[in-house]
Amino acid sequence: MSQSPFVSRPTPITNATHTQQPSGMPIHKYGQYEAVVIPDRTWPEKRITKAPRWLSTDLRDGNQALIDPMSPARKREMFDLLVRMGYKEIEVGFPSSGETDFAFVRSIIEDGAIPDDVTISVLTQAREDLIERTVESLIGARRATVHLYNATAPTFRRVVFRGSKEQIKQIAVDGTRLVMEYAEKLLGPETTFGYQYSPEIFTDTELDFALEVCEAVCDVWQPGPGREIILNLPATVERSTPSTHADRFEWMSRNLTRREHICVSVHPHNDRGTAVAAAELAIMAGADRIEGCLFGQGERTGNVDLVTLGMNLFSQGVDPQIDFSQIDEIRRTSEYCNQMEVHPRHPYAGDLVYTAFSGSHQDAIKKGFDAMEADAAAQGKTVDDIEWAVPYLPIDPKDVGRSYEAVIRVNSQSGKGGIAYVLKNDHKLDLPRRMQIEFSKIIQQKTDTEGGEVTPAAIWAVFQDEYLPNPDNAWGRIQLRSGQSTSDTDGTDTLTVEAVVDGVDTVLTGSGNGPISAFFAALQSIGVDARLLDYQEHTMSEGASAQAASYIECAIDGKVLWGIGIDANTTRASLKAVISAVNRSAR
Repeated sequence: MSQSPFVSRPTPITNATHTQQPSGMPIHKYGQYEAVVIPDRTWPEKRITKAPRWLSTDLRDGNQALIDPMSPARKREMFDLLVRMGYKEIEVGFPSSGETDFAFVRSIIEDGAIPDDVTISVLTQAREDLIERTVESLIGARRATVHLYNATAPTFRRVVFRGSKEQIKQIAVDGTRLVMEYAEKLLGPETTFGYQYSPEIFTDTELDFALEVCEAVCDVWQPGPGREIILNLPATVERSTPSTHADRFEWMSRNLTRREHICVSVHPHNDRGTAVAAAELAIMAGADRIEGCLFGQGERTGNVDLVTLGMNLFSQGVDPQIDFSQIDEIRRTSEYCNQMEVHPRHPYAGDLVYTAFSGSHQDAIKKGFDAMEADAAAQGKTVDDIEWAVPYLPIDPKDVGRSYEAVIRVNSQSGKGGIAYVLKNDHKLDLPRRMQIEFSKIIQQKTDTEGGEVTPAAIWAVFQDEYLPNPDNAWGRIQLRSGQSTSDTDGTDTLTVEAVVDGVDTVLTGSGNGPISAFFAALQSIGVDARLLDYQEHTMSEGASAQAASYIECAIDGKVLWGIGIDANTTRASLKAVISAVNRSAR
């Protein structure tokens, strides 16, 4: 039959209907970042296969960005945390900025708080009085680095310092010479001394000039075998794509002389929201070290996040050489020291990052856990010994000290998979799929009525009330007292059940091709017309005293309902499951 030409049809969407309109914002005020021409760039084909060197600047760059800078006690707490985690290079302050930072540096040296294999670093500007005070703070340290910086970017040269390129380069050269002189004068042979230089803002500085300044600094320091220099190339304000950032690092790494004696360090900030990507691509482009802060603390949008960077490596099977196995302790300590909360959606560490509310996500996660258990059993291994493969969970939460309890949480967006996961994880009940659907509708009704999240405890309370009457909540027509089954030679089972039916002690008797069939026959005598549709059971633990869970799907007086029974005796568990369904049908 042909369709009438007058039937209304929806208008198809076309590209024209999606044309974006001008925003009206003052885009003329802003210029584009400088591109780097490297036709034969190699970093896109590289992979990160080992951890870079790490430097934490939580106590310096992170601390200076706080509304309420850390007290000495909070600073010490942060320092001790960084040491426990395994950081071997820690920037501990700006000692020439005031007595607080100077006293802290002295305290960790004099208290013997710095392990022999940890190098502390201190920052200074390129003024002689500040350099002297900075080096003075390091007297008695075993391993120490002075980090000197000066601004080299065009806007700073023009607006802040009003100096020529040659004058700016001379500041870096003179500052380096002064650091060397005061180290020779003030530090004894017990101190292994190092030097770091930063041309700030490297990512806004012309590449050829950044190279010229770094080479001039190296000419003074004279890096060589056993005499490293750290050249830190900071994105003090992030202004380009991560790919351009990587190009700048590959260009510098190719053009620096004495490269084998230079540690090229990355110091990204997150103004464009891509600091993690910029750091990773810079390492691919030849950088050796990353400077950053835990959870991205720092000025404006923060320094690059060392936790995310380290855990990104871990998630790819690369040892970050930093211990994140107690990530909640790390987060709590950081929050205490910084007096700032870590966002609940923060990668790897936030309260909600291993939590699924969506029903489809929950179902996939539950199936992923089940598949992991099955795969491990098939290989004769434990789940911890096979490759992790659970949908929506890039790592095993247990590896960072999280329990599985919070992986799936239930609200109005949740489905059967999440609810089933809670029951299996917390109560060892592996509900059949159709029973999952049945119970999820009960929970959905609760969430639609009350709103908000349903806790695992509330889910269990609803489940017990719906399927598992107890002495405090003895609902339903039938309560089981005891049952005894005998089998004839022809395979017929006769079942005798002592029960309370409608408040009266009753003996029910029936025969069938098994205890469940016999019980259905016995129920006929009290007017219950029940028919078995599905039956499943499983043990809930190992050992002789293990309990069994039985699940029965029944058609009862035209209703299809599930029941569950739990008992150490599998036959009693089955009878309890039938009674659970029958009692539910009469509610």
